[in-house]
Amino acid sequence: MEDKELIGKLQRPETCREAFGEVIRLYSEPLYRQVRRMVQNHDDADDVLQNVFLKAWQNIDNFRGEAKLSTWLHKIAINESMSFLERERKHAGVSIDDEEAFLINLIEADKNIDGDELAVMLRKAIAKLPEKQRLVFNMRYFDEMKYEQMSEILGTSESALKTSYHHAVKKIEQFFRESD
Repeated sequence: MEDKELIGKLQRPETCREAFGEVIRLYSEPLYRQVRRMVQNHDDADDVLQNVFLKAWQNIDNFRGEAKLSTWLHKIAINESMSFLERERKHAGVSIDDEEAFLINLIEADKNIDGDELAVMLRKAIAKLPEKQRLVFNMRYFDEMKYEQMSEILGTSESALKTSYHHAVKKIEQFFRESD
C-alpha cells in the first residue's frame, strides 16, 4: 500500500483501525530493531515498541503527512527509546556521565543476546559512542538508512550525519584494535 493511500485510510474514522493494523504489520520489525539497538534488552524493547505504537495511535490525528509515515514513526521510536533510557538511568541512580557503563551492563545482562562474542564486542563498542554517533551508526550500518532519511528523522544536516558516522566508525575500529 502506498504511503499516501495508507495515510488517507488512517485519517478516515471508518478505516483507521484497519489501516493502523497495517502500520503495525509494516513497521513493527524495523522499529523493533531500532529500539532494541538503543535499549539493548529484548523485553524492554517490546515495552518501548508498544509505547511507540500507542503514542502513534493517540497522535495519528496530528500527523499531517508532511513527512513520510516511516520518518514520523522512527522519530517517535527514537524519542521513546531515549526517554526510556533516561528513566532507567534515573531509576538506577546512574549519571549521564556513566551512560557508557550503564549500557554495557545492559548488554552483559541481556539473556536474549543474539550472535557470538564478536557481535557482543560490536554492541559494546557501539555503547561507548556518544549518543548521537551511536544513533547515526545504528541507523546507517544496521538499517542501511540513507543520510537523507536520517536527516529528516534527526533534524540534522546530511553532512553532519556523515561526519558523525565517520567518527563512529573510527572509534569502533579503535575499540577493536585495542581489544586485540
